[in-house]
Amino acid sequence: MRPKTLQNILSATLVAFLFQASSSHSTFVDPSVLDSCSGYSATNITTSGATLTADLILNGEGCAVFGSDIKHLGLTVVYETDTRIHVKIVDATSPRFEVPESVFPRPHANPDLSPENAAIQFNYTASPFSFSIYRTGSNEVLFSTASHPLIFEPQYLRVKTNLPSNANIYGLGEHSNPFRLPTENTTLTLWSRDAYGIPVGTNLYGNHPVYFEHRTTGTHGVFLLNSNGMDIKLTNAGGTALEYNVIGGVLDFYFLAGNTTDPTEVAKQYAEIVGTPAEVPYWSFGFHQCRFGYTDFVDVADVISNYSAAGIPLETMWTDIDYMDKRRIFTVDPSYFPLNRMRDIVSYLHSHDQKYILMTDPAVAYTPGEDYGTYNRGAESDVWLKAANGSDSLGLVWPGVTVYPDWFHPNISEFWNNEFELFYNPTTGIDIDGVWIDMNEPSSFCNFPCSDPFQQAIEQNIPPPRTTPPPDPNAPIFVNSTVKAKRDDILSPPYAINNAAGPLSSRTGFVDAKHANGLVEYDVHNLYGTMMSIATHEAMLARRPGKRTLVITRSTFAGAGHKVGKWLGDNLSTWDQYRKSIAGMLGFASIYQLPMVGSDICGFGDNTTETLCARWAMLGAFYPFMRNHNQDTSISQEFYRWASVTQAAKTVIDIRYRLMDYIYTAFHQAHLDGTPVLHPLWYKYPKDTATYPIDLQFFYGDSILVSPVTDENSTSVTFYLPRDIFYDFTTLAPVQGQGSTVTLTNVSFTQIPLHIKGGTVLPLRAQSAMTTTDLRTRDFELVAAPGTDGSASGALYIDDGVSITQSSQTSLKLSFAKGRLDVQGDFGFDSGVKISRVRFLGVSANPKSVRVNEESVSTAQYAYDAINQILDMSIGLDLTAPLSVQYS
Repeated sequence: MRPKTLQNILSATLVAFLFQASSSHSTFVDPSVLDSCSGYSATNITTSGATLTADLILNGEGCAVFGSDIKHLGLTVVYETDTRIHVKIVDATSPRFEVPESVFPRPHANPDLSPENAAIQFNYTASPFSFSIYRTGSNEVLFSTASHPLIFEPQYLRVKTNLPSNANIYGLGEHSNPFRLPTENTTLTLWSRDAYGIPVGTNLYGNHPVYFEHRTTGTHGVFLLNSNGMDIKLTNAGGTALEYNVIGGVLDFYFLAGNTTDPTEVAKQYAEIVGTPAEVPYWSFGFHQCRFGYTDFVDVADVISNYSAAGIPLETMWTDIDYMDKRRIFTVDPSYFPLNRMRDIVSYLHSHDQKYILMTDPAVAYTPGEDYGTYNRGAESDVWLKAANGSDSLGLVWPGVTVYPDWFHPNISEFWNNEFELFYNPTTGIDIDGVWIDMNEPSSFCNFPCSDPFQQAIEQNIPPPRTTPPPDPNAPIFVNSTVKAKRDDILSPPYAINNAAGPLSSRTGFVDAKHANGLVEYDVHNLYGTMMSIATHEAMLARRPGKRTLVITRSTFAGAGHKVGKWLGDNLSTWDQYRKSIAGMLGFASIYQLPMVGSDICGFGDNTTETLCARWAMLGAFYPFMRNHNQDTSISQEFYRWASVTQAAKTVIDIRYRLMDYIYTAFHQAHLDGTPVLHPLWYKYPKDTATYPIDLQFFYGDSILVSPVTDENSTSVTFYLPRDIFYDFTTLAPVQGQGSTVTLTNVSFTQIPLHIKGGTVLPLRAQSAMTTTDLRTRDFELVAAPGTDGSASGALYIDDGVSITQSSQTSLKLSFAKGRLDVQGDFGFDSGVKISRVRFLGVSANPKSVRVNEESVSTAQYAYDAINQILDMSIGLDLTAPLSVQYS
């Protein structure tokens, strides 16, 4: 069909055929019509070293699907590393919005790279233009736009690639879909929104336009650096395909070769683009407690005391917006949370080696003429996001009518740092140890079109009044305690993405709002949460120079993990969301390079049950970020409120704390090179097709297989054990996996099935503790769990746990083979502890001889368990020098 004829057909059938009615908010476009568009032709193709450039000229009149096709595009292809190709398509005649380098620094490229030596290659067809990415060694095609013409219009960009049938696709978050994405009519929408209940199949809080595809022949990745709203569609009709539908910006792709044998290599390559995860303080791996609905300072103090009395380790106490005066940030309610009593709580916690974190939202109460310092200082610096007419852009959030900080404003860092210094001042304010930032999509309660937020504030009763009388300000606490240019149609673009909230400006900031540098919110909406994260990270660094920060955010964009951690938002107390939390966590920890992640344990909304909370406590101990949190309209769910949950929490936190240095070491390695902190099973068994869809099990670190009970009120679980040797974490007895499912019965609500993967030397603290400060004084024990080849390896990293730059560190390699364990490396950090014991697993017979550092030891120093095949060796040597332990 000739292009001009096609254009006429499209115009004539616009309503009746092309944009069919849909139950969703998105525009439906018949794929066959789009695939009939004329596309572009490549001309002036030039290759120089590792770079190819070309002009892309529109064939005929184009399709004009959602506007006039841009007639002249520019193509640049750069082989940046031997595993990464950068493909960028822009408007050749007019600049368009691109993600600013200030928000997302671009990765470095190797200028001396020879393309023929690269692991993947770029190939193209000149007319109609299409391109593909294929593996150099095997010619296997990884990405191909053949038969799918490029569409590039002012507010609609379309790229479509063919995929293998029922492809294994992971990523493209944030969502609550299965970890392996369904390829049958799945739409993944990237547009930040406040998504209470994290409903399946909708856009959620953050945006990560990257996917990993796994095949038996290898794993590769594709990242689209674009912050505009988009729908990414997976379909099986006419063959499996993945299609990008983007409403702005440019096409800025990074293709990652990954590896043919090790899936984690693609994660490392992605980290080279977005940055490696931040190193967080050692204490942040402790247990955290929060609730929206603590009524006053006495209530908060009682929770701290009750955890201590129950013998459940509590590392960090959190407080939600309850503490604020009229829910205004950087204030305390003088009657319910007076500053002096809040300082008493912080002093108590710090004196007991515990920590404190408060909520900080971005929205600032709009209070001209009132004595609210934060608003007045911000207004004086003129740092608020502006409406299209130049006035302050108003929203409706917890304190009522609000303004939003403009994170692009040149004075924003000075303003934000100053507010942190004033309110969180260690001497005169609340000396927090970390920060929790929320509502930063940004969220708004104002119903679209929000023409009168003041009236809506009255109708919605925002901010709500207190419902309890204030406490006596002198009430005793801790008694008996032991422990660019604006487009005319950006408010309603011609292609409507599948935003679950409806129009783009619904329940968020207006997309025609202007930033100080001229950018409009339409282009940078999806960056707002990450920019707040960066600013907050910098503000905490200013408060505590040289110290690592813990900032937990809700809204993220690609690269946020380089600065902050993330919780998975406002989930519900249901068994289904308990199960889905694993897939959500795996997405952030194993793909998006944001491993400090976890869900609200026991659920945020609705009421939990004793059995659900017990199971969730057990699972939550294997989230990197472990926090119990729920809302004010739900029942209280602190672990100590039920006997079974108390026991579950004590049991599993004991395990978590003993494993803390193991996971701390994993985080250090992630910071160095992007090695994932959590692993889906297929990362470890890439040829085993049975592992590809599994998202109810995972590896904590690279060696602890977690297989929780996931059925409601059940005491049995059926899980998959790959064909490999494992060891029961509790008994240490060997378990031979057969590449099939295993059913365990009588799994009590205070138990969780755990297995050590063979081939591991596991560093453990010999005992747990009530705080991480105390934990760091406990000795180590090493567990050598040989693999099928009889060998094992591991690592242990120790430093002071808080400093960004370390003056000394201990970094050890643990290796076992032929009955000998060697501990070698740099012993620079004085940990003050010993290796108290070494445990050899899978020992088939009582040894005749045991040697420590080449010296024979008496039989009194070791014991053999013939039933579980364990050899225990008492060591008692300082962790200051190399060690060898050998048996024969």
